[in-house]
Amino acid sequence: MHPIFNVSFGTFTREIYVEIQKTFMQDAVIQENQETECTAEPKRVISGFTATMIVVASMVGTGVFTTTGFLLEETPSAPVVLWAWLIGGIVAFFGALAYAELVAMYPKNGGEYQLLSKIYHPAVGFVAGWVSLIVGFSAPIASAAMAFGAYADNCIPILNPSWLAIIIILLLSTIHAAKVTWGSMFQNVFTVLKILLVGSFIIGGLTLGDSSRIIHETATDTGLMMLSPAFAIGLIYVTYAYTGWNGSAYLAGEIKNPKKALPKALALGTAIVTLIYLGLNAVFLSAAPIDQLSGQIEVGSVAATALFGNGIGQIFSAVIALLLVSSLSAMIMAGPRIYQSMGCDYPAFRLLSKRVGDSGPFYAIALQALIAIGMIFTASFDQLIMYMGFTLSVSSAMAVLGVFIMRRRAPKAERPYKCWGYPVTPTLFILLSLWMIIFTIIQNPMVALAGAGTILAGVILYFIVRPKTAK
Repeated sequence: MHPIFNVSFGTFTREIYVEIQKTFMQDAVIQENQETECTAEPKRVISGFTATMIVVASMVGTGVFTTTGFLLEETPSAPVVLWAWLIGGIVAFFGALAYAELVAMYPKNGGEYQLLSKIYHPAVGFVAGWVSLIVGFSAPIASAAMAFGAYADNCIPILNPSWLAIIIILLLSTIHAAKVTWGSMFQNVFTVLKILLVGSFIIGGLTLGDSSRIIHETATDTGLMMLSPAFAIGLIYVTYAYTGWNGSAYLAGEIKNPKKALPKALALGTAIVTLIYLGLNAVFLSAAPIDQLSGQIEVGSVAATALFGNGIGQIFSAVIALLLVSSLSAMIMAGPRIYQSMGCDYPAFRLLSKRVGDSGPFYAIALQALIAIGMIFTASFDQLIMYMGFTLSVSSAMAVLGVFIMRRRAPKAERPYKCWGYPVTPTLFILLSLWMIIFTIIQNPMVALAGAGTILAGVILYFIVRPKTAK
């Protein structure tokens, strides 16, 4: 090629790069200025106890009652299954420690939206907020509501399960939109009830179950099985059940004394759920032989029937329906705080930031409810579950990576809490997240493509709605 073309092409590409860099820097300055203009700063009325209950409620849902059957299908060994749940809990705990450092530094509503905007660029934060709206909250709310409808229908077959799902979404959305303190009280009551019900099931199950099914198993080499690809596959199911360990980070701007309360809530909530999951799985594995549990979706019902008799089915369905009310409430409470924060920063979404007195962000709550209800009519439970993993892993891994970036960028910044085990604990979390992302792309390219499409849509929307630079 003639040198003049090389020079022209090089100059052209450099000019493009400079213009993009200028645009991105201007976007960051504009968003920083707009933050001071937003008048929707919420009151800090949420206690540290409620923040912890949100973490617990966000995690303990249908995942733990459906996952072990798939695990046993991949790794037919009780000790290996318990190790999988312990490792999943440790990894979630490591993620919570990293988030605790970041949200204690920046205690504002929005979760990954706020964190990634500060760590990387407003465009990255915007895409994370968009992903949270579609994948992080609306889709899980729809799937949990569909599961609620199914379990409630088994207990009291009055309405179609889809209508039950819609009713519970509208009811909980109304409570959280009306008043923050009402929503907090409702969340506390139902989460405490959830813990009591699960605790009673664990105590009763361990008392009536046959622990020799766990302790005396010698048919397989536990160590070798834990190094197998099947065990790695099983961890994907476990990780889904632990989703929600960062639940209170989304309400950081409304939590009292956040620099102390948030780290405690994230770490303590994740630790409590890890113990609950280990206890539940010990009950499942001691209740029935492995071949009866392997491949079963409703493994909790199988275990309950084996322990307490055939008549327990309806009661157990009612218990799980109550557990799901707590999970739905936590997600309906947390998600809109992201969209409210986006409304403060982007004029096109300013309506989402509106609040009156002690109310929740009612327009943001309404938008989330409408999207979730739409998903109930357009997608199946299985499709929603598969769709969530890829994009959420990307967001959380980038947030945890932010601990390393901020340590280098702002070494002298105030850190009310420092991530325990740094740099080992966040590194392990990131490596597992990367493994899950790569594995999803290889094994489920269509799911990865759907997730990538959601991210791309967020990028396009950002350039449409971003604050315009002054001419």
